Amino acid sequence: MPFFIIAGAINAFLAVAFGAFGAHALKEKLSEKYLAIWETAVQYQMYHAIGLIVIGILMSPTIIGHVSQLSWAGYLMLAGIVIFSGSLYVLSLSGIGILGAITPIGGVAFLIAWVLVIVAVVKHIG
Repeated sequence: MPFFIIAGAINAFLAVAFGAFGAHALKEKLSEKYLAIWETAVQYQMYHAIGLIVIGILMSPTIIGHVSQLSWAGYLMLAGIVIFSGSLYVLSLSGIGILGAITPIGGVAFLIAWVLVIVAVVKHIG
């Protein structure tokens, strides 16, 4: 589905931009602890941006097509990026520790998304 390919490409672009911003503009402003948190946010955003692109490709009519598991996986992956990476970006910049409690919600969204990808592929080939 083009939506997930476009969303993935936008998130990949943002991950590169945020990675560069962290490496250059924030390097002298953040402690090593918060810079490492920023880098984790960038990494997970990029991993799941690629995941969104894969979901979009899998949803093409010549591969698996539009199945609900893939659609849910894509939306959960997108939500995971916003919640997981977003909370880590804000935590890095603000130092507000309570934001760390929100991060696992995004991680669970990632996990469920990947399970749904597995289910969709197994159903398709089974």
